Amino acid sequence: MAMAPLTLSLLLLAAIFILCFVSSGADFQMFEHPANSDGSLSLLVVGDWGRRGSFNQSQVAQQMGVIGEKLDINFVISTGDNFYDKGLEGVQDTAFEESFTDIYTARSLQRQWYSVLGNHDYRGNTVAQLSPVLRRIDSRWFCLRSFILNTEIAEFFFVDTTPFVEDYFVDPDGQTYDWRDVSPVKNYRANLLKELDLALKESSASWKIVVGHHAIRSIGHHGDTEELVEQLLPVLKSYAVDFYVNGHDHCLEHISDTDSPIQFLTSGAGSKAWRGDVKNSHAGVKFFYDGQGFMSLQLTPTEAEIVFYDAFGKILYRWRKIKQLDFY
Repeated sequence: MAMAPLTLSLLLLAAIFILCFVSSGADFQMFEHPANSDGSLSLLVVGDWGRRGSFNQSQVAQQMGVIGEKLDINFVISTGDNFYDKGLEGVQDTAFEESFTDIYTARSLQRQWYSVLGNHDYRGNTVAQLSPVLRRIDSRWFCLRSFILNTEIAEFFFVDTTPFVEDYFVDPDGQTYDWRDVSPVKNYRANLLKELDLALKESSASWKIVVGHHAIRSIGHHGDTEELVEQLLPVLKSYAVDFYVNGHDHCLEHISDTDSPIQFLTSGAGSKAWRGDVKNSHAGVKFFYDGQGFMSLQLTPTEAEIVFYDAFGKILYRWRKIKQLDFY
């Protein structure tokens, strides 16, 4: 008996979007999202966005829809600070739909969104933001503290960076953070780094991409995150990670590491930006923009292309990498 078209469509969507656990040899859960039939992959990256459309969030979302259509994207990555100012209060918080569902309405953005938590998310109910209840409200939403996304040609390692930042514990500046499932934090950090080390060691992907909220290298408002420079960066260098992608600083930037192939990519300009707020300098700075915007990443087994766009969809910067050979 032939399946009804609607039933078949639902099954196909389930095969692509329902995330099935695969053992990674570590406690990181691995999820699958297939690349295109020709082995290519296309995605958008946006961070620091959840303001119910204000601070040009809606404008950025509109242009993401336009570019997403042109590139026929496979999915979207969010680099955290998903809901301002203090995350979500619970699974019924209207901020989820008002800042996500009602804003990213373009047809091309009706793809899976893979997200990490930012420090502002930790000021709210983190368990709510990780809850599968939100996926029943909007099936695009998927957020865990740390996980691996296998796309055949690339593996994305999503890392929970907020618990690494000491100031959130010793000098929280009057803020309250939801540390459930994180304490004791020293054990949490050690286990996370151990699991990431093992997962990267086992990876045979053409491209290894690590995603976190906080920057390792940045010339923006927050600058380098020293705890990540000391603890996370050595792990990335050990396993020839290609890109570290983050938000936190409300800007767009590209910095090349001076003693490894790692490229540091900041896409934290999904809404409010900080004009003229430059803190330091790096020898490897290739691009910096202090306005709103987002990033695209297109991959084949041997080539990567990174493009930064402003809130009007204008291309600000384009960079290509072929394994062992860079083009500007």
